[in-house]
Amino acid sequence: MELMKGRPGTVTWLYILLIFLGIGALGGGGALVIDPSGDLIKMPTSMLERSPFSDFLFPGILLFIVFGLLPLLVVYGLIKRPQWHLVERLNPFKKLYSFWALSLYIGFGQIIWITVQTFMLNSVAIIHLIYMSLGLLIQAVTLLPSVQSYFSLDGGTERR
Repeated sequence: MELMKGRPGTVTWLYILLIFLGIGALGGGGALVIDPSGDLIKMPTSMLERSPFSDFLFPGILLFIVFGLLPLLVVYGLIKRPQWHLVERLNPFKKLYSFWALSLYIGFGQIIWITVQTFMLNSVAIIHLIYMSLGLLIQAVTLLPSVQSYFSLDGGTERR
């Protein structure tokens, strides 16, 4: 099946999901880095009793970089298609563009992040359900045949 000349709507949805995750994590992670006590976003350090952290600085840095900057970098990579050797080495799916694999990894990482977070906090809030669902949606959309076909390295249709 030949693809439409433009990108499929499912690819646009993938971009939107990754951007939503990135912006949310930049805001949350940035707030935790600025104020590691958590007061800025109404998260008391008492929430960290079951964690190895005494404040939110390290989790904030991880959130900012891994789920803030990285998803935005992946969107850039999916759109511009740079050939970065490190990213290519992380891709076990040799018939698919390397940044496609990073999108899948971000979905997995988000699910793991929220699972560990709810364990450490010993609670589940609506925000956890939203971001767990976001991780699952990123994986599901990344794995859609139309998305995989768009990022296929078959040498076929030119994609932008």
